[in-house]
Amino acid sequence: MRKHWPALLAAAALSACTGGEQTLPAAYGSVQRPGALVSSTPSRPAPNPTPRAEEITISFAGDVHFEDDVRARLADPATTLDTVSDVLSAADLTVVNLETAVTERGIPEPKTYTFRVGPEAFDALAAAGVDIVTMANNHGVDYGAQGLADTLASARQAPLAVVGIGEDDTAAFEPAVVDIGGTAVAVIGATDVPDRTAAAWSAAPGKPGVASARDRQRLLRAVAEAAEAADVVAVYLHYGTERVSCPTPDQVSLATALADAGADIVVGAHAHVLLGAGWLGRTYVSYGLGNFVWYHPNSAAEASSGVLTLTVRDGHVVEHELTSTFTEQDGRPRVLEGEAADEAITDWRAMRACTGLESTAGMS
Repeated sequence: MRKHWPALLAAAALSACTGGEQTLPAAYGSVQRPGALVSSTPSRPAPNPTPRAEEITISFAGDVHFEDDVRARLADPATTLDTVSDVLSAADLTVVNLETAVTERGIPEPKTYTFRVGPEAFDALAAAGVDIVTMANNHGVDYGAQGLADTLASARQAPLAVVGIGEDDTAAFEPAVVDIGGTAVAVIGATDVPDRTAAAWSAAPGKPGVASARDRQRLLRAVAEAAEAADVVAVYLHYGTERVSCPTPDQVSLATALADAGADIVVGAHAHVLLGAGWLGRTYVSYGLGNFVWYHPNSAAEASSGVLTLTVRDGHVVEHELTSTFTEQDGRPRVLEGEAADEAITDWRAMRACTGLESTAGMS
């Protein structure tokens, strides 16, 4: 089962920062908020209803923006990321971190780096096979109140789901929920980076912004509520220390708390380098996926990334696979092959040594 067709750009998906509700093509299932999960079964019973899928696959990739050379490729969103579209579209559900404001207006925030792009970025990601983006990161509100308003407006029209940002804290912490062959998957986005965005633009009651993991109890409550309504809960975090390939104590503590709250999958990005991955009991944790679509890598480590594909059975991850990529000078990733791919996977597996994670799932 696969959800992407050439006409996907015309298909609708929920933007979690809105109160609206729309569905993808019936062959895929549907996306909406927990508490009112949509079944992919038509309202009129089918003569031979499809049984629940024994296994589903969920893919994640790291940080994405469209600065410099990649920006020009957005003139043709259908081919912008054709170097990785096959691997992004292979799983039943694909999630990335979109680390940029979606606006052509606004005043840049007082910080060293500010990123922005037009709404065609959503089209390019959807065309490449991405279903959900999280915008809970330290660049989602790089262009102030005007930029945030534009971002939220574009998200409402996007051909994919947007999480981690919203009109208030309720919307920002709202999961996108996808029914995949009878399995309800909830995806939540949050940022744990203590920067200008977290200080000035954390969503709160009556205040738009990003979902901040600095408010631990708010995040844990969102996870627990999602776990009550969905079969699988995935949390995509923006966290870690830049260019450090081992998780910090804060990362380990947060991943553990999320697992205890009901998260089945915890995935991260922000450090600009890959970090290790494995199992924390029955919860799968990837501490960092590095730069995916990013400009001018400063080193091989910062150019090394990949698409992490998880196989889920009975609500838990049972297998993981990294398709290694290398982000070229034009900002686009390419899939590694042969000896280069083998070496990249060996390096990635070795990163688990400093994480405290296991190579297989625990029983409790």
